[in-house]
Amino acid sequence: MATSKATVPPRAWQRMLSGRRLDLIDPSPLDIEIEDIAHGLSRVARWNGQTKGPHAFSVAQHSLLVEAIASTFNEGLDRRWRLGALLHDAPEYVVGDMISPFKAAIGYDYKAFENRLLAAIHVRFSLPARLPEATSRLIKRADKAAAFLEATQLAGFGHREALTFFGRPAGLKPETSPAFFGLEGLPPERAKAAFLKKFRQLS
Repeated sequence: MATSKATVPPRAWQRMLSGRRLDLIDPSPLDIEIEDIAHGLSRVARWNGQTKGPHAFSVAQHSLLVEAIASTFNEGLDRRWRLGALLHDAPEYVVGDMISPFKAAIGYDYKAFENRLLAAIHVRFSLPARLPEATSRLIKRADKAAAFLEATQLAGFGHREALTFFGRPAGLKPETSPAFFGLEGLPPERAKAAFLKKFRQLS
């Protein structure tokens, strides 16, 4: 007897352009490909697309910025942890970039889901499922600094308002870090190529 549509469980996997089928409930590292991650992140807009310029500032670009800032904060940062910084938002290639207020509204279950997917991504690329605590703190610090720069340059935040939400990006000065200023969104293919280039340098 055929199974009725009413009894078929909801689909919990995502078909990737690589042909992989990623189970979102129980993600396997074997179903994760860097090309899928780069493709997805280059098409996910930061700040829900509320940024200046003809192109969105993508999560792929944000990931590159965070890796660069983390490397500035710690110039001797091991290549593995730089890769961890580059991949810190990699789950968003599947779930998109949910803004912080929405994540807070959803609560712990979303964070647990995101962490499970990130652990699978780490294992796929020969990183510990959970990064060392000191590395995680460094990446979080770089993430907040990147958010401050994006907020003030692209997302319409005033300087004082950005300080309230993201804190002062200590350690980044215009005269020593010119590459972190003058941010602009790139076309997806350029953002994807830049992300893949950095990944290959680090891996």
